[in-house]
Amino acid sequence: MDIQGNQEQQPLFQPFFAQAEKGYEVLPDLFVLRTMIVNVCFVGERGSDHWVLIDAGVGPAAESILQTAEERFRGIPPKAIILTHGHFDHVGALSELLEHWDVPIFAQEEELPFLTGKEDYPPADPTVGGGLMSLISPLYPNEAINLENRIHALPIDHKVPYMDGWRWVHTPGHTPGHISLFRHEDSALIAGDAFITVKQESALAVITQEKEIHGPPAYFTTVWKAAWHSVRILEALKPAYAITGHGFAIEGEELTKGLENLSCNFKEIAIPNN
Repeated sequence: MDIQGNQEQQPLFQPFFAQAEKGYEVLPDLFVLRTMIVNVCFVGERGSDHWVLIDAGVGPAAESILQTAEERFRGIPPKAIILTHGHFDHVGALSELLEHWDVPIFAQEEELPFLTGKEDYPPADPTVGGGLMSLISPLYPNEAINLENRIHALPIDHKVPYMDGWRWVHTPGHTPGHISLFRHEDSALIAGDAFITVKQESALAVITQEKEIHGPPAYFTTVWKAAWHSVRILEALKPAYAITGHGFAIEGEELTKGLENLSCNFKEIAIPNN
């Protein structure tokens, strides 16, 4: 099955600015919304009253997330919000969304200190990865947020609340509690930033959205050995479709070969020289 989308929008080919705040279907129950530099994912078929939001984008994305929920789910709130991790570009709209939705939020246990105000992420490293996005990365927020009683640890049995058939996979390296989500039935993968499909360190690549399977954003990745192991874990799952935190969704042979190449050559492709 080809990645589905609005044929008039042609989401796989339009440039960055035309695509900001645009969405497209990967599968009937997997909808990707691009919010500036990062993706959020809506899990649930159009018109359903049972759906889940994966990640929450940057702060200004709240309006487009709420609008998409209105259009796709008649404004019915999600059953939950699942976080792949807690970096600023994945949690930025949470405060505004929670003014509209009284829903639980789930993350892996090792990510909770960064989501309960107890521990800040390491600051971004502008010397790695090259490119303008790396150079300006010290401007990106790294402070913990405090979700108080809204945040819960994911179950230790790897089931995902309100997402039947899905399992969470611990994929640390980019952050200690980073997770990806996998559904065995159709081999669909929501990878978060464990790997991405754009060279996020490059402003030109971010603008053009040139598709390239790449390691996690280097300026925020702290444990490269773990990040490499996480890519190997995901490659072994042999996903048929992948939605990543940055870049366009990818499927089929392009995904298989690209992920194999990243897994085998992660040191050369992803790990900074310094």
